[in-house]
Amino acid sequence: MIPVDALRSTLFALVLALTGACTAATAAAPVEIDRIVAVVNNAVITQFELRSRVQQTLRQLAGQNTPPPPRKLLERQVLERMITETVLAQIAADTNVRVDGPMLDRAIARIAQNNNLSADAFRRALERDGIDFNDFREQIRLEMLIARLREREVDNKLVVTDAEIDNFLANPVLGRDQQDEYLLAHILVLTPEGASPETLAQLRAKAERALAELDAGAPFAQVSAAYSDAQNALQGGSLGWRSEAQLPSLFADAVRELQPGGRTGVLRSGNGFHVLQLIDKRGRNVRMVITQTRVRHILVKTNEVVGDAEARNRLTQLRERIEHGGDFAALARLHSDDLSASRGGDLGWINPGDTVPEFERAMNALEPGGLSQPVQSPFGWHLIQVLERRQQDVTQERQRLEARRIIRERKSDEAFDDWVRQARDRAYVEIRLDD
Repeated sequence: MIPVDALRSTLFALVLALTGACTAATAAAPVEIDRIVAVVNNAVITQFELRSRVQQTLRQLAGQNTPPPPRKLLERQVLERMITETVLAQIAADTNVRVDGPMLDRAIARIAQNNNLSADAFRRALERDGIDFNDFREQIRLEMLIARLREREVDNKLVVTDAEIDNFLANPVLGRDQQDEYLLAHILVLTPEGASPETLAQLRAKAERALAELDAGAPFAQVSAAYSDAQNALQGGSLGWRSEAQLPSLFADAVRELQPGGRTGVLRSGNGFHVLQLIDKRGRNVRMVITQTRVRHILVKTNEVVGDAEARNRLTQLRERIEHGGDFAALARLHSDDLSASRGGDLGWINPGDTVPEFERAMNALEPGGLSQPVQSPFGWHLIQVLERRQQDVTQERQRLEARRIIRERKSDEAFDDWVRQARDRAYVEIRLDD
């Protein structure tokens, strides 16, 4: 039997040896222990999560060529944003607001498509930028949850009255928000930072060659593909519809006096040489005249009982009856599955874009009085007859719709900010960043 004193001495020596080993290991490879930097109700935000989010923010700022604020200030701002997001995510969970996997996959696929990338290529691009795909996916899920919360808690409760629209349009200060909008195409010849005068002269000459080809009648999309360094060069260089407020002042000043089809000379900015072409223009001082079509139809819906072949056959027979003198309106009342059946199938005056593309294409191909063949759409099968066409000035209607949108967006922003602030105030938040 080992004496007790000897046993104690052995154990004490073993503890010292282990302690020394741990100390040596620690000295050789220090390990930083994660810690909690904020408590939000029953959830926590850790130092590791905060650091990852700060790094992501720094990458975004660098990509925008924006100098970052001091590190401590940035950490505090990012942490506040994470606290608010956590509060909103908890409200979404408590009120059964969900974003399922397939919905999230479709959203990410649209983001990849907007960047002209396949899903795999988009994932690789994120990883090259140091962004973990799973983190990105969860961030998109969170943004979608917040958007659905905003829609339910704020947007669906907003009301814009006709009196508010009248006051908006009558107020010359507020009315300035309804600026002219421009549909522009753009050619960009990039200039490298610190380029020599000789290099700048060569790049300006390149932009002038592009302009000369346009002046000679070459299609803009072709010249864009040949000369432009912009990301959308192979998509025709279109910038889409932009209001004056959304354009750089250099562009806004240059296109303000252009008429559709006109283009600027070579413009010089900090990042290169530009050529702009005005494709179309709309706004307060631009009349908007559209072609309206008065149309009626007979709809046969397909289901488990009525298949495509039977629906098409029914409409073919009805078409023959109409061509031999049958009353379209009477047949629509008897046979159409649409709510317009009680009006003899009359849909009234239709604006471009009011109907699904299949219906609109068939309608536009008809002259007044013309009767279509059976046409399939997502709603079923249609027999379409055009009654009249007219040119209609919808400038005032468009102005009121635009005013309603602007007022609604302003109300929504204010109401959502207020709702978020109240949600944040109700939450238990303990910040331990400086502990």
